[in-house]
Amino acid sequence: MSRFNHLFSSTIGKKLIMSLTGIFLSLFLVVHLIGNLQLFKDDGGLAFNQYAYFMTSFGPIKIISYGLYATIVLHAVYALVVTIRNRKARPIAYKSYNGAANSPWNSRNMGILGTIILIFIVTHMSNFWYKYHWGGTPYVEYVTNLQNGETQVNELSEAEFTGYINYVDADKQILKAKDLYKQVNFAFQNGFLVLFYVLAMVALGFHLAHGFKSAFQTLGFAHNRYAPLIKWIGFWIFGILIPLGFAAMPLYSFFVVNG
Repeated sequence: MSRFNHLFSSTIGKKLIMSLTGIFLSLFLVVHLIGNLQLFKDDGGLAFNQYAYFMTSFGPIKIISYGLYATIVLHAVYALVVTIRNRKARPIAYKSYNGAANSPWNSRNMGILGTIILIFIVTHMSNFWYKYHWGGTPYVEYVTNLQNGETQVNELSEAEFTGYINYVDADKQILKAKDLYKQVNFAFQNGFLVLFYVLAMVALGFHLAHGFKSAFQTLGFAHNRYAPLIKWIGFWIFGILIPLGFAAMPLYSFFVVNG
């Protein structure tokens, strides 16, 4: 077996892969949050639907998306393998062990948190990604007056929709698109789904707060010069700000748009 194969079949190699994939997924969350902030615009979903089309049609983004799906699977599989290997290494538990005195709660329960997040990802993609690509998403037409900037929103039937179209006719900008914005607000009429999303974001916050710091430690960034900054970013940006931003979306839809 080559050194390369030996490295990535070892526990250290698996943790290295988990770290690299975890950092990539963390960066994706930043980009995804920025794009999804279009949901808060009071424009009938125009900006959000344009963003959704761009993310699903632009070639380089589509390639990155396939890499993202593979990364999610790889991260989850390697996390499971490392967890099982660690338990097999010590089949008999300590007679006396106070976990809270040695490590924070989220570091001891990364597997549980990761499982909740994985269930959330499956739910999220089935509600929006799947329906956007293979049916179930309604259609919309935006007619924007270029002189005064006012936009008229018209529902379209499936027969009237012939694909994403964006053109200028006289003094009007006309856009026809899949209405993922309406699909999102329709889904978030369900209070139980909203509650699940919020709880999943709490789990995501705990998972990222520990995982972000742990990933950089695995990669060797444990020096006192870097550790405080990495810990601060992991806690405040990925543990608090990003989950809070994502949780605000279903709450905004449920209480403001649908309320």
